[in-house]
Amino acid sequence: MVAQIHRVEVEVGGRPISFETGALARQAGGAVVVRRGDTMLLVTATVSPQIREGIDFFPLTCDFEEKMYAAGKIPGGFFKREGRPGEMAILTSRLIDRPIRPLFPSGFRNDVQVIATVLSVDHENDPAVLAINGASAALGISEIPFEGPIGAVRIGHIDGELVLNPTWKQLQESSDLDLVVAASEAAIIMVEAGAKEVSEQTLLDALDLAHREIRRILAVQKELVSRAGKPKMTFPLASVDAELDKVVRSVATPLIRAALAQPEKMNREDALGRVTSEVAPALRETYPDRSKEIDAIIQAATKDEVRRMILTERRRPDGRGHTDIRPLAIQVGLLPRAHGSGLFQRGQTQVLSVVTLGTGQDEQMIDDISLRTSKRFMHHYSFPPFSVGEVRPLRGPGRREVGHGLLAERALEPMLPPAEAFPYTIRLVSEVLESNGSTSMASVCGSTLALMDAGVPIKAPVGGIAMGLVMGPDGRAAVLTDIQGLEDAMGDMDFKVAGSQRGVTALQMDVKNKGLAREILASALEQARQARVVILEAMTRVIAEPRPTLSPHAPRIITIEINPERIREVIGPGGKVINKITAETGVKIDIEQDGRVLVASADEEAAKRAVAMIQAIVREVKVGEMYLGRVTRLMNFGAFVEVLPGKEGLVHISELSDTRVNRVEDVVKVGDELLVRVKEIDNLGRINLTRRGVGTPGEPGAAPPEAPLDRPGTGEPSREPSGVGSDRDRDRHRRRRPGGGGGSGRGPGPGAPRH
Repeated sequence: MVAQIHRVEVEVGGRPISFETGALARQAGGAVVVRRGDTMLLVTATVSPQIREGIDFFPLTCDFEEKMYAAGKIPGGFFKREGRPGEMAILTSRLIDRPIRPLFPSGFRNDVQVIATVLSVDHENDPAVLAINGASAALGISEIPFEGPIGAVRIGHIDGELVLNPTWKQLQESSDLDLVVAASEAAIIMVEAGAKEVSEQTLLDALDLAHREIRRILAVQKELVSRAGKPKMTFPLASVDAELDKVVRSVATPLIRAALAQPEKMNREDALGRVTSEVAPALRETYPDRSKEIDAIIQAATKDEVRRMILTERRRPDGRGHTDIRPLAIQVGLLPRAHGSGLFQRGQTQVLSVVTLGTGQDEQMIDDISLRTSKRFMHHYSFPPFSVGEVRPLRGPGRREVGHGLLAERALEPMLPPAEAFPYTIRLVSEVLESNGSTSMASVCGSTLALMDAGVPIKAPVGGIAMGLVMGPDGRAAVLTDIQGLEDAMGDMDFKVAGSQRGVTALQMDVKNKGLAREILASALEQARQARVVILEAMTRVIAEPRPTLSPHAPRIITIEINPERIREVIGPGGKVINKITAETGVKIDIEQDGRVLVASADEEAAKRAVAMIQAIVREVKVGEMYLGRVTRLMNFGAFVEVLPGKEGLVHISELSDTRVNRVEDVVKVGDELLVRVKEIDNLGRINLTRRGVGTPGEPGAAPPEAPLDRPGTGEPSREPSGVGSDRDRDRHRRRRPGGGGGSGRGPGPGAPRH
């Protein structure tokens, strides 16, 4: 059968985005190839024919599949095939899920799976935004009852101008905003952003630009659906028995209101739990075997009562006003051996954040389709079951934990010092000890405290707050500051905003309805700014700025610069030299290709000793300088003296003394220390030494105290720039000694990886 291929295209940000269906994956419910430049994705949407019994949620699964061949890479690791998704894939899967989930019929219980497979990536055009658009198009042409379409764009801010769908390079090197917006024709549904202290007004302008361009994307999606769309399936919806609903609500509502009057979370949850245990037995005889339906009605009645209280009585479950922040408790320096720690508590949300400082060898290696190869800053979020009083098995981090960790990481990263000024790998772990709303924003605050406690010179403190929303059927709306868990579950929005006093550094918004108007977004941003200022003031009252010194348990890193051409001498053949230094001193050494050498150790004296050894290796022998060397070999024409580690020079027999010498052995033997002066370095780099006019240290004619005097192997720091030295013996001698012959050793060159 000849496939009928349909293709539509729209220009966004100066480049076309195309949607094509009919050629690939024709057995999927809907399959679309979406392309911009040389970045291509196959996005499929498939639905199960039967409902999943016994559930009270919509079973939607979204997966972003990074295929390494798309970037011309072979996967790392032992198996050499794609395994569990990485951080980028998990974050993108969440980006696909969040805007489409609210747009399915309430009560739809058939399994739906959306898979976005990256077929090609050009490292210019963003596959994440294409995946969201492709998911909407695939759902639109399928038989699945999707109430779209939606579209998505990415917005940058470069040199004061908003840029639509910037390239990866522009985002990494030039932009102080990275904003992803998903929207329908009428409203914005999802926002995800990282920023460098961007103002709220700039964000609103970016949202306006995004929505205008998204409407153009929606137009071509609708055209594709009109050409290739399938008829929508008929399906049963989970519904509530009207008579049972009325009876349960009449009995349960007074009990729910009394339970919601409890301001403390645990007491309130216990009271709400008793509602079910009291109502169900009372109705058991009249409505046998319908306990699940009764539970669902009680849950719905609780949601309606919470929303009524907020909109009509303007009273929140814990008694706060709409803009009130829960009581704050802040501490730093709790853990004596950690490099830095901070405890942030807001109401019944409590997060302990801990920072660990490491070296370049501790960086996280990245193996995905992006251009990144490593990360020097990591934030990991941990949500144990005891934080909400539950019992469940401990497993690895799920998508929620990874997403929350990356959100806080994004909020903090713009405030970190550059690697050139602070050459440490930084790992933060936020342990959620209590949870009652917005633990991700509490982890931002706790991590800021930990960084300052550790002495990390951050540019400014960062705080975070979560905003909520309740909208009534009559159009009334209440924006809530610092939402707790109940308000998050029963409300219409979760809007997280993190930033400094100057501006926003991270933003994340999800809604449970069909989207939000600009006026509500503007109000939420302003309330969040006011709350953030209050939180930052409370934090800085405890610790106003980073501590002036690092923890005594943190490694000390000393940075020196050497001639990149001398890197091979520091590493040595097969790493022999650098391994010897680390074995003797216990330090860690990172060598960059530009000649920067980073020496790290918790023992500062050991680090200094290693630095001195490295400087001795790369020091340049200078004509006229004096060295206390060691005789290494005797020849009939003179003695070879090691003046610096790996650098030998020849004292000719005629230069061994101020008087005539008949035999070299009459004056020196192997192992003797000899004070010599560099007479010349010839055009082949060979060092000629002399003893004439030098004498023995301390005797008349010896070197004056202020003259440079080096002892090979002592590790005395050099006062001179690095250079090239060699011995004088025949070519065969230079081949035998990798450190000689102008540095022509067999060790790794400047392009070698860091040791």
